Amino acid sequence: MYNHLVDPVANPFAPGAGTRPPELAGRDELRESVRVALERIRRGRPAKSVLLVGLRGVGKTVLLDAMRDDAESGGMQTLRIEAPEHRSLPAILAPEIRQALLRLSRNEQAKDLARRALRALAGFASVLKATYEDIQVGLDFEPEPGLADNGDLEHDLQALLEAAGEAARKADTGLALFVDELQYVEEDELAALVTALHRTSQRGLPVVLVGAGLPQLRAAMGRAKSYAERMFDFPEIGPLSDDAARRAIAKPLADEGVEIAPDALARIVELTGGYAYFLQQWGKHAWDVAEASPIGIEDVESASVAAIASLDESFFRVRFDRLTPSEKRYLRAMSELGPGPHRSGDIADVLGRKVTSLGPTRSQLITKGMIWSPHHGDTAFTVPLFDEFMRRIMPGDDWVS
Repeated sequence: MYNHLVDPVANPFAPGAGTRPPELAGRDELRESVRVALERIRRGRPAKSVLLVGLRGVGKTVLLDAMRDDAESGGMQTLRIEAPEHRSLPAILAPEIRQALLRLSRNEQAKDLARRALRALAGFASVLKATYEDIQVGLDFEPEPGLADNGDLEHDLQALLEAAGEAARKADTGLALFVDELQYVEEDELAALVTALHRTSQRGLPVVLVGAGLPQLRAAMGRAKSYAERMFDFPEIGPLSDDAARRAIAKPLADEGVEIAPDALARIVELTGGYAYFLQQWGKHAWDVAEASPIGIEDVESASVAAIASLDESFFRVRFDRLTPSEKRYLRAMSELGPGPHRSGDIADVLGRKVTSLGPTRSQLITKGMIWSPHHGDTAFTVPLFDEFMRRIMPGDDWVS
């Protein structure tokens, strides 16, 4: 009889960057709260924008995309962007806003206002290109003089989103901006975005931001505009609860007619810490090594070797390879102390250095999204289990120099 457990095509698990898992467990309540907020905004009622914050591997990107699907099902116009390092906010926003406005321009009620917003976009892109040289966007209309063309990002982005919001309102819809990796946006650009959203909210226009980023995003928004904390909800996305983590593994298996022994399931939850990405890794490799149902504890232990090797080669290694030698030593010193968070002075002691001399290295690692500061003077990894990886890839004590 054919054993489908060894068939990689039938493997239900999906350990990819932003790949939706077969069972999106433990997030229903948050999805519903965001759906309600967006529907209120679509109807012209007040509600806060939402910024999801959490470590790498907790499933923020997957959740963001699921929320976008929910919004579109509810009749919202959406745009979806990722904020990469070294790209300006105007450059990544402009092409997506153009697409949303072109869709709105096909609505008979909103046609004139959408075209006016496209003229605002033309002025916005043309004038700001002198400052943000990476702006590349098709221009469908000539700019309207005096509309979003002052050359000041804070003023012009406000005018652009107001024009877009007016078109969305006329079309009985809303405009939802879904932005991932928001921590990479420069603070002056964040300030302009907050100001623009504040103004559209004051005017009752249906424009909303649903963003996602690393934990330092909360503080960055506060630095950008002091009133940001009153404009946004900041739900923290963490590991799944034990029950949700078990369901994330057991249900996809059950859907394929496969069982897993209780002790094996408990071991996966323990090894992964309930982190969504790691659950997918262990689930995939447990499937690959198992020869029959139910999957047993021995299968999970064998799968752990392959899962860790896979993480080391991709999820961890891609981040490690971006580091300078001094940054690697700093993270290796952190790993010597355990998962963290750790006091900056303790890290300096491991390296035999003064805290002040390590400030630039620490700042660079925060900018790269490798560490963050939960509290003043504390430092923590943004990538779960990275301390274990650092000890594996830099064993011994030769790194202390």
